[in-house]
Amino acid sequence: MPSKLTFALNHMVAPGLKPAAFFALCRDLGLSDVEIRNDLSGNAIIDGTPAAAIKAQAAENGMSIATINALQRFNEWSAAREAEAIELADYARDAGAAALVLVPVNDGTGKADGERQRNLRTALTALTAILGDRGVRGLVEPLGFEICSLRSKREAAEAIEDVDGTDTFRMVHDTFHHHLAGEPDIFPGMTGLVHISGVDDPAVTVSDMRDPHRVLVDAADRLDNVGQIRALVSGGYQGLLSFEPFSPVVQKLTEPRAALAESIAFIRSRV
Repeated sequence: MPSKLTFALNHMVAPGLKPAAFFALCRDLGLSDVEIRNDLSGNAIIDGTPAAAIKAQAAENGMSIATINALQRFNEWSAAREAEAIELADYARDAGAAALVLVPVNDGTGKADGERQRNLRTALTALTAILGDRGVRGLVEPLGFEICSLRSKREAAEAIEDVDGTDTFRMVHDTFHHHLAGEPDIFPGMTGLVHISGVDDPAVTVSDMRDPHRVLVDAADRLDNVGQIRALVSGGYQGLLSFEPFSPVVQKLTEPRAALAESIAFIRSRV
């Protein structure tokens, strides 16, 4: 089973690195897939780096761009959101990115039963044409936080099917958010990407876990990344396992390569 595991890096692993250096880090780890982001201050994409430049730098390092992460508040559809979606989808196409991650509203609004399902279908319907016309896949990422407007992967999967969106959309299985949501089902056949990170703080409660707690996966992991990955692979998932730690402890490492290699080796040895 370990031979089936294919790892990738999300730029959040080392947000201080410029894209070329980030791509080189991935290459040095023997990886070939990356996720770039549009929320890193002073870095691409937010600094105006052209998509063609990102595409060229990725190619120079032998990298495939798996996603742009992300269209935020995607399920709060509006004219402004549509314009943002078109801009990001154009950038993804021109950079050679395969997919755009779709992150739901996460501020306590849009949660009401009925409202959240309706909003989700409205957004997916509109995005079907925008993404489909550009050959970009949409990756819906439910978040496990209690305030989130889309916590359930089952609700996401049902909405994708309801709008006839299975040619355009898949879901992100984030091991952190899956643990927080407490939803047992994993939907490996509807999963297009897996985000992995661990929590090793023994004191924090599950309901109090937040992004800064998210570190690399090791033996102290409380989220059962190993068990989640085993279940996904056993269910037929053969896609990427992309490291997405948000902890400053990881992000400020002067030599992230060694720590990442160690985490990769740990997961391979356990799965």
